[in-house]
Amino acid sequence: MTTDYFADDPRTNLERMLAGDHYIADDPEIARRQRRAMQLAARYQVAYVEGAEGAGELLAELLGAVGEGVDVRPPLNVDYGSNIAIGARTFVNYNLTALDVAQITIGEDCQIGPNVQLLTPTHPVEPEPRRDKLEAALPITIGDNVWLGGGVIVCPGVTIGDNSVIGAGAVVTKDVPANVVAVGNPARPVRSI
Repeated sequence: MTTDYFADDPRTNLERMLAGDHYIADDPEIARRQRRAMQLAARYQVAYVEGAEGAGELLAELLGAVGEGVDVRPPLNVDYGSNIAIGARTFVNYNLTALDVAQITIGEDCQIGPNVQLLTPTHPVEPEPRRDKLEAALPITIGDNVWLGGGVIVCPGVTIGDNSVIGAGAVVTKDVPANVVAVGNPARPVRSI
């Protein structure tokens, strides 16, 4: 890193990350939290597959909030887990990748298809700060009763309104209002519900 981006900022990179500011992911506490999340996700996968009664407790330990009746089929891939809240009665199919550097909120009664990606991290477009590993994140909010089809990608800072349906394979780069079907890359509403 040739530029000292934080010369006048006494905070750690973890503190910058948690505040939603630019940071560099070289903080030992960031690495410890990521390792903990990977370990809990691996234990959750084994417990879920074996039908162990403790699977739900492991999921609750991994995630920030889990509503009643939530079903998350592993594998589940997260950065931290603690920045994810899933509302009651939501079903998450196999292989969710939820990079929760910022908060990810999934509402109640949602249907999340297989291989969905919820991606909060952002990186500079300019080459030098990107080479220097500067990054940040923006939260993702998914309303109640939303259906994300298989392979949907939701980009940083996006909000999807209640009752909306996002077609399989869509890339959601901007907010989607409530009560619409949106498809494509980039995803666009094509009809009201």
